[in-house]
Amino acid sequence: MDEYLNILREWLQKDQSIAIARVVKTWGSSPRPVGSVMLVSQEGKMAGSVSGGCVEGAVVKQAKRVLAENTPVKLDYGVSNEEAWSVGLSCGGSIQVFLQPANFSRGSVWSQLLANIKKNKASTLISSLADGNSTNVLLEEDGQTWGNKLPEEVLAEAKDAYAKRIHKTVTHNNKDYFIQLFPRKSLLLIIGAAHITVDLVALGNQFGFETVVIDPRGYFTENTIFINPPSQLLQHYPSEVLNQFPLDAYTFCAILSHDPKIDDNALEILLPSEVGYIGALGSRKTHTKRINRLLEKGVEQSLIDRIHAPIGVSINAQSAREIALSIMSQIIEVKNQFSRR
Repeated sequence: MDEYLNILREWLQKDQSIAIARVVKTWGSSPRPVGSVMLVSQEGKMAGSVSGGCVEGAVVKQAKRVLAENTPVKLDYGVSNEEAWSVGLSCGGSIQVFLQPANFSRGSVWSQLLANIKKNKASTLISSLADGNSTNVLLEEDGQTWGNKLPEEVLAEAKDAYAKRIHKTVTHNNKDYFIQLFPRKSLLLIIGAAHITVDLVALGNQFGFETVVIDPRGYFTENTIFINPPSQLLQHYPSEVLNQFPLDAYTFCAILSHDPKIDDNALEILLPSEVGYIGALGSRKTHTKRINRLLEKGVEQSLIDRIHAPIGVSINAQSAREIALSIMSQIIEVKNQFSRR
């Protein structure tokens, strides 16, 4: 919800009551995936989307009732083929939306969620889906919880969802809970301050990644001109600094130095880790040599198979900018691959 922070701040300054609508289930070719969010103020203003335009008006009408009665509700909508075409789909589908009041007053689960988003601190929001009686619990990455106590089985499901990058609904003792992730910004680690790096950093910044460039070669780190600079530029071997970063499913790595001493140094650390993506620059012939080097160093073939090489989606890229675009496209493809599960 970081893209809505300014809007939320404006509504809260005007003392507006706010409802939050979230897609909790989908069937068929739904317009928006599970986890999609729309905020509605008591004046009927909205931010975000749950269907790409098909049912937003109906949700806003329901939001006014939810705010007046201070009562959450589940809403089921079918999207017709005609409506689906209007938002770029080939056929319709169905969505279930959970609509509830969101109290952002100090000390609440919602205010803590906003504080965590502002600090780029990962959170998982767990909401019971019972009509008329919603319980919300915030689980932080360090295990701290805000709000009411939940069964340990539900908390375990929430931790599993975070590790797998999926929002989901779970059932425990005949009660449904929606688990929604609010992760930290995705981290893009780029090994090598190459020509392509300049454009990849710009794209990473544009798409909301925290961008970090690592290269021990002083000539490259000191003389590469970044029109859109990375969050960090580190003149070190990867093995000297990678342990400073969370090597988890929300971290994506592009190996671009084209120097085996640097690339392999990074891969030996990244391959056994939990990072969400590893791509390496080079031709198929270059990658074959890379595989042989890693095997000689004792890296298992199953880990080597994680490498996307040649890096990027196939768009017949030629220029540095086009190659950077193909890499970013592949990273986004991997990042979003679980979004409709």
